Amino acid sequence: MDILSIESTDETPRVLLDKASGVFEISGRSLPEDSPEFYNPVLQWIDDYKKDPNPTTEFLFKLEYSNTASSKLIQDVMLALEKVKNTKIVWYYESEDEDMEQAGREFAELVNVPFEFKTY
Repeated sequence: MDILSIESTDETPRVLLDKASGVFEISGRSLPEDSPEFYNPVLQWIDDYKKDPNPTTEFLFKLEYSNTASSKLIQDVMLALEKVKNTKIVWYYESEDEDMEQAGREFAELVNVPFEFKTY
């Protein structure tokens, strides 16, 4: 399975989805001009991955900021992860960033995937 690697910009997060190394991460700022266009490759990759996933999957979100349009697509990514067996989401946030902590807690209530919260 191919690696999905998207470098970050001022408006888009870094995405690294690599089945072979077990790295599944979205990090940075998410406020792309066209959120569906940006996140569609991620959703497609997860759709392909769920057919033959690793024994366990730990998907990391290390977002500094996301706008409303991105939040909907991030939720879609998490909903897609519901279909991947033995998946856990790890939501990282800066220890003083109450907004990103709250966003993670809201996502955790909306999806049926185990969540872990970590600060950095």
